[in-house]
Amino acid sequence: MRWYADYLRWLYRGGRPNLFARLQNRASALMFAAGVLPHRVAALGIRGRRSGRIIWFPVVLTEFDGHRYIVSMLGETNWVRNLRAAQGRAVLRHGRREKVRLAEVEPAFRAPILWHYVQVAPGARPHIPVGRDAAPAAFERITADYPVFRIEPGAR
Repeated sequence: MRWYADYLRWLYRGGRPNLFARLQNRASALMFAAGVLPHRVAALGIRGRRSGRIIWFPVVLTEFDGHRYIVSMLGETNWVRNLRAAQGRAVLRHGRREKVRLAEVEPAFRAPILWHYVQVAPGARPHIPVGRDAAPAAFERITADYPVFRIEPGAR
């Protein structure tokens, strides 16, 4: 399985997707948007802060304490900056289109959410430096590095 982790890190070397990862993400976003795969995956659409176009990419949703969350597995990325510029307005697609507002979670509250995320998102594990078998408290040291957003209904 080590080769798989190395492969996933290669796809996002330097914190940005290479050409193959971008193509793979497009294909995954199309499948996720169509609702083909499990309920915890979706396509996330965010308006680009420079281009103004909606940019779609695949995400894994995690649930904690009765709420749904999205985690940026690569940390501070372009989609996170676009989301902040859009004041949290986004669209989720998984068979149906859902306008949402993504509210950023304060770092002090992220550790248990990150722990749940690592349990359900195998593709993210090589990018997050705390193992799947670690206790939720072990994630406290990385909370500032991985933005987490709570999914709220309706884009306000």
